[in-house]
Order: sequence, then C-alpha cells, then structure tokens
Amino acid sequence: MAPGEQILIVESDPDIADLIGRQSLQPLGYQVTVLGDAASAIKFAIQTTPSLILANLNFFPGLSGKDMLAALSSQGVKSPVIVIAEKGQETDAIQAFRLGASDVIFWPVRDAEVVSVVERALRQTQESRERQKLDRQLKATNDELQHKLRDLNTILSVAKAVVSVTDQRVLFDMILESALQVAEANICWLLLRDDRSKSYLLRAQRNLPESWAKKMNQPMDDGISSLVALSGESLVMSGLPLQKLKVSALGKSIGVIPIKIQSEVIGLLIVVRKSNVEITRDAQNLLEAMADFASISLVNARLFHALEKTAENARTGEKYRHATLESVRASIRNEVQVASYPLNFVLTEMPGTLNPEQRQALQSVQVALQRLARSSEKTIIPT
Repeated sequence: MAPGEQILIVESDPDIADLIGRQSLQPLGYQVTVLGDAASAIKFAIQTTPSLILANLNFFPGLSGKDMLAALSSQGVKSPVIVIAEKGQETDAIQAFRLGASDVIFWPVRDAEVVSVVERALRQTQESRERQKLDRQLKATNDELQHKLRDLNTILSVAKAVVSVTDQRVLFDMILESALQVAEANICWLLLRDDRSKSYLLRAQRNLPESWAKKMNQPMDDGISSLVALSGESLVMSGLPLQKLKVSALGKSIGVIPIKIQSEVIGLLIVVRKSNVEITRDAQNLLEAMADFASISLVNARLFHALEKTAENARTGEKYRHATLESVRASIRNEVQVASYPLNFVLTEMPGTLNPEQRQALQSVQVALQRLARSSEKTIIPT
C-alpha cells in the first residue's frame, strides 16, 4: 500500500498500541493516530475519515468496541474496521463481523501478521474505491451518451419538421423549444430581419419577461444581437463581461447564433441561462444547427412566395392575351361586316353595270372576306 495512509488505532492498552502502531505500521510509512476511548475515536473518524481503523473489542471507558462499530455505521463512516480480540473471543469477533468489521486480529500477534492483515484490508479498500470510481465513470459516460442521444433526436425532429411543417410559426416554436433543451437554457427568442427597414424584429420567444415579450413583431435591442449581426459569428458570454450589457437583466450566461443565407445575416437565435455556467462548445454546435434549419425554412418560404408571384404573373398575362385576342377577333368581324355590305350591294343590286371580269373579281373578294370571317370565328382563345 502507498505510504502516508491514515490509520486510526483505538486501543487503551499502551503496549498493544505501541506494537501495532510504532513498531509495525509507522516504519512502513503509515500515519498512525492512537486514541484510548471510543467516543474520541468516533469523533476523529467522522472528521478525518481515516483509511483504516483498528479497534479493540474489549470495553473502553464508557463504550465497547462493538458499540463503537454500531456508532460508526450510524454516522456513515465508511472506513474499514479491523477488530482486535483476545483468543477465546471468537463469538464476539463473529458479532463484530455482523456489525461491519472487515477483519480480526487475535492477540497476541506478530508484527508480520499485523502488517499482512492491515495491507489486505487497505488493498480491499483500494479495490473498492477503484470499483466505485469506475462505476461513477461508467454512470457519467452513460449519462453523457444519453444526453447526446436526446440532443441528436431533437435535432432530427427539427430537421424533419423543416421539410414537413408548412406553418413557419409552428416551426419557429419547435426550434425555440429545442434550443432551450440542447442549451439547457431558461429563455430564448428569435429575431428576423425586416427587408424594408433592415432592423431585426422579435418573431418568436420562450419565457421572456412581459416587458420584453410585448415587443413582438417590433425591433428589440438586447444590447448584444446587433454586434453578432455585424460580425456574422456566434457569440457566447457569461460572468462579468456580460454584466455591462442590457441582456444581463435576463441571466448570467448567453449565446447568440446568427441565422444566415450564405454570408448574409437574416436573423438571430438567442438563448439565456440564469445560472453563471457558460454554454459549451457542443451546445453551441447544436444551436448553430438549429439556426441552419431556420435558415432553410426561411429560404423555402422565399422560394414559395417567388413561385406564387410568378404563377400569378403568368395567370395575369394569360388573361391579358385572352382579352387581346378577343378584341382582335371582334375587330376583324366588324371590319368584315362593314366591307361585305357594299360588296353584296354591288353584286346583287347593280348587275347591269358590271362586266364578267369585274363580277369575277368582286366575287373573289367576297369569298376571301367570308373565309376571313370563318377563320376568326374558329380561333381558339385559351381559358
């Protein structure tokens, strides 16, 4: 065992204490403390938690060794206890084991046996500590994996929503809820740039105080978002630097993530923690993924509106073409009627004045006008 481990000897017999402590253990580098009564030993064990306790089973002033074992257990002292018993006290030793003792030394005993029992007990304690440490590490690793799995599922849900949710308000609400979760934040909100005024308007929020939330669909100056809008880079702050900014009224740690189309900042996602715990790099990466999803949604919305406008323009153009064709057809019909009347009159009312060649020419004109009239009537006008 490593030298320097603290060993408490609870023994009223100075000869036994001297043999175990000074002669057997101190030469090996152990730090030995000897106390002659159980009450003092219990107080010392609670305050210092020694690596090992050796206690005599025989009666001490005011308290027995077995009573001391029960008292140590009730006080939550985890140090292993080796009881010292005289030969013939096997029954008492068994009772001591039931009360939590880890081993027993029967007196009289040789130095080598004391060292062997002590080192075995310390080795078992060290192995127990290593197992407990490993258990804690495994639990911490499992908790971290579960946390990451939850965050990945959250990201996947938002990714699916981007291509399936048509109502942007619903999608933004989902993004904010997810941002609160992955950042372990208390407050978050979303600012989007107005194309006309170029200012950033509050479009969605979670848990903002009423004095801030009432600015919905209005410009909102939190004292830090405008800086991120200019730089285009995510910003995480906590502690004293944040106290100089307006947003410190909401919490002690903040993350501001730009929402961009290429290099153009079109919005900002802001999360705030009330505790002074800085947002981790992993959480920042997840928030940036959320901002990317918001960007995709906004791009999709722009494309949809552009397609709608194009379709409307096409419908308007088709109506205009329809009206133009109808106007042309009506004009042709009127002109044919105007031209046909005098021609018919000449052909039917004044036959004596025309020679055969003239009549033939006028009849050709008449046929052409009739053909033009029929052609205009057959023209298909799109609907």
